[in-house]
Amino acid sequence: MPPKLAIFAGGGTLPARLVDACRSQGRDCVVLAFEGQTDQETVRDVPHSWTRFGTVITALQQLQADGVEEIVMAGPMTRPSFTSLMPDAATAKVAARILKSVAGDDSLLSALIVELEDMGFRVSGVDSILEGLMARHGQYGAHAPDDLARCDLDRGLEVARAIGAMDVGQAVVVQQGMVLGIEGVEGTDALIQRCGELKREGPGGVLVKIKKPDQERRADLPTVGVETVAAAVATGLRGIAFEAGGALIMDEAEMIREADAAGLFLIGISLSD
Repeated sequence: MPPKLAIFAGGGTLPARLVDACRSQGRDCVVLAFEGQTDQETVRDVPHSWTRFGTVITALQQLQADGVEEIVMAGPMTRPSFTSLMPDAATAKVAARILKSVAGDDSLLSALIVELEDMGFRVSGVDSILEGLMARHGQYGAHAPDDLARCDLDRGLEVARAIGAMDVGQAVVVQQGMVLGIEGVEGTDALIQRCGELKREGPGGVLVKIKKPDQERRADLPTVGVETVAAAVATGLRGIAFEAGGALIMDEAEMIREADAAGLFLIGISLSD
């Protein structure tokens, strides 16, 4: 039998899908829910405990005592400010060690994973438990990018690589060669909405979403789903490009139906192309 699993649960539906997968596999799991981050529905009828960032090490020590050996991180989380952290004694030691050596979210997650492994946990990626989520190369659905969209896609890829190298964000929106916005702390859906207010006349823009060049693959991989498509359609984008082998695709069939109905293209791109 696989070891007992703890699911670090952020927002969205991904943590609940992991719970369902564990149930179907007969695997023992527990949810570590975070105040202000985890949806209440995620922890319904599943063993769980609530914590906040400032007490996470104490919560981890309890998980260890309860027999948890493996951890998976799932769902977006809003990074707390230092003043709101209010760490307990156990977490303060780790927080001081981590925070003085990190810049962006990816370096923070990488440092956290090192701490988890030092505690004796094995940290796994979502795709090791939920199979079939990783984006594949090529066109999804009925629509393909035309020449102008391809140019925007190429420009978006160039910019996304640059901001990713600086551990800033994973996504960018480009319209007719102009960068309308890059992703910061607000997340992809908010980026799309903001770019809807900045769009120009003529053919709509393209969202490009890729993982950061040195990103820790076991945490915070780019995710594209029905909500992303709905936001793109609402703001007049023409298409979404995501990294094959480097992004998670949620509800693929429904996502394709929504995109096809709206005339939106979806495409998995290989960075080596």
